[in-house]
Amino acid sequence: MIKKAQFELEKLISGNRNFVNGTPTTKNMTLETLQKYAFHQEPYACVLTCSDSRVVPEIIFDCGIGELFVVRAAGMTTGANIVESIEYAVKKLEVPLLILLGHDDCGVMKYAKEQYPEPAKYFPSILKCVYPVLDLKEDISCHNFFARQHTIWVEDYLMKHSVIINEAVKNDKLYIAKCHFDHSTGLVEMI
Repeated sequence: MIKKAQFELEKLISGNRNFVNGTPTTKNMTLETLQKYAFHQEPYACVLTCSDSRVVPEIIFDCGIGELFVVRAAGMTTGANIVESIEYAVKKLEVPLLILLGHDDCGVMKYAKEQYPEPAKYFPSILKCVYPVLDLKEDISCHNFFARQHTIWVEDYLMKHSVIINEAVKNDKLYIAKCHFDHSTGLVEMI
């Protein structure tokens, strides 16, 4: 299964190059494709990413209908619904690949740095998922570096808080790829 995950990851990274080069090849963006998947889905990857309007996995990976199971939350934060959504993709849809996709210029990372270490009046659930990275006391002066560190933290969180994800990784049924999207280049880089 890990070989399948590596194959799918390479396909997505190649699709990202198509996006960057302005040569998208996706053809499955039609009503015909939607009708093909009207009563089932067969995504080959789950992507956990931010709700940021500039981060659209299907576009930046040159994918179409039915290819990705996308879970989005501001700041790529985790909570019960997010974790269970990923677990659904892993357990029920049997995706072999989970991509954790952080990005540059994340408003949540900026806001967290401005508020830290005070309890936030607004968005406490979001900051609860971001403050642990700041608690590490590493030099996180750049919010883009902070976003990368947060992606690493999210993987650790998922492994510790989800038996389904943890067992799938340990049994080579799931590969987790930590990635970062650079707005200035359009490239997705591995962390």
